[in-house]
Amino acid sequence: MRHRKHHGGLNRPTGHRRALLANLATALITHGRIETTEPKARAMRPYVEKLITLAKRGDLHSRRQVLAKLKHRPIVDRLFDDIAKASAERCGGYTRMVKTGFRNGDAAPMAVVELVDQAIEVESLQEA
Repeated sequence: MRHRKHHGGLNRPTGHRRALLANLATALITHGRIETTEPKARAMRPYVEKLITLAKRGDLHSRRQVLAKLKHRPIVDRLFDDIAKASAERCGGYTRMVKTGFRNGDAAPMAVVELVDQAIEVESLQEA
């Protein structure tokens, strides 16, 4: 039976998958936008959204919970100081995934994942 197995394993052991998701989340928080394969993007979206929801709470316990997952204090500080404040009025849906086609080498489906509020800030800076 496949009860309660709604998340994909990405063909990796648990520790490797957790490290992969943490690294993808760190890259997304650092750059605001990353390009990855579609299955990795689909697995990363709820992971990052839960981290942003914790960051919006802003208390010490949530900061320690996020730090236990991401392991980089400057990234956690950026998440709590910049991204959580930019997403303060949003009730969810902090990320956007756009399919971009297929990779040349192995025809893997690719997608761009970006932070919604960060993309708005970058677009407004480019217009000015």
